Amino acid sequence: MEMHFDITMAGNKKVDARFRGFTVHTDQPVSDGGDNTAPAAFELFLASIGACAGFFIVSFCQSRNIPTDNIKINQTAFRNDKTHMVEKVALNIQLPPDFPEKYKKALIKTADSCTVKKHLINPPQIEISAR
Repeated sequence: MEMHFDITMAGNKKVDARFRGFTVHTDQPVSDGGDNTAPAAFELFLASIGACAGFFIVSFCQSRNIPTDNIKINQTAFRNDKTHMVEKVALNIQLPPDFPEKYKKALIKTADSCTVKKHLINPPQIEISAR
């Protein structure tokens, strides 16, 4: 199955990605020459990790009739000061006091099965060409 994205340059440092009827806008911070009108593409990439884990958490809870309105994830990306590469992403699931203790380990395991994380562990080949 193929997924198709149309990426267009939208002025200055802005880049838009169009797919499935959606447009995702990106921009760079002013410090990087952008206008800071949208998240940077790399920030969206990092956010997709937590959002993906959140989807798995929601699905887990919904299948057990556990409310999710008081569950949140605090995500921190740790960047190496020398290489500027992210070396670690920590997800801390904040659970309400009434969350069933018997499901905590299973919830963590479920969040850990996020599709974005799986692709980072086994990354796709990226091919770039021009015509």
